[in-house]
Amino acid sequence: MYTQYARAHLGGPENEKKIQERHKKYISTSVDPQTGCMFVITMGSENIPVGTVGYWEKEWDGQTVWETGWSVLSEYQRQEIATVAAKLVIELVIKLRSHRYLFAYPSVDNHPSNAICRKLGFILMGDKDFEYPPGNILHCNIWRFDLLKISNT
Repeated sequence: MYTQYARAHLGGPENEKKIQERHKKYISTSVDPQTGCMFVITMGSENIPVGTVGYWEKEWDGQTVWETGWSVLSEYQRQEIATVAAKLVIELVIKLRSHRYLFAYPSVDNHPSNAICRKLGFILMGDKDFEYPPGNILHCNIWRFDLLKISNT
């Protein structure tokens, strides 16, 4: 089931080796909240895992910024879960006070993720082609959230 979720906008299903590599990367990202974290999104008193959300450092236009991304299992989508999780990431990186901007790069065809960016106050800066995963070109929107503007209000 994990190989299918949220991969429609990220290059399609992955094999077991790729899943293990991604898991190791997420674990290493979760070590230092000052440089990034990945979280499992859980639901209900049973803490059912329904997706992931995270943030990490990225170089963009000569400066270090935050990047964020989220993914929710298809059966739990359309319940505002990703919106709430992304909002919590925004609140967390504002408190870190280490970078001015938080970026998100959803595929231009990923209408739900683009709607989340819009709803949370990200500004659409344009679009660009990215290679992700390697060998796969994704045409993405570039959304930017000004953390300084929010933290000063």
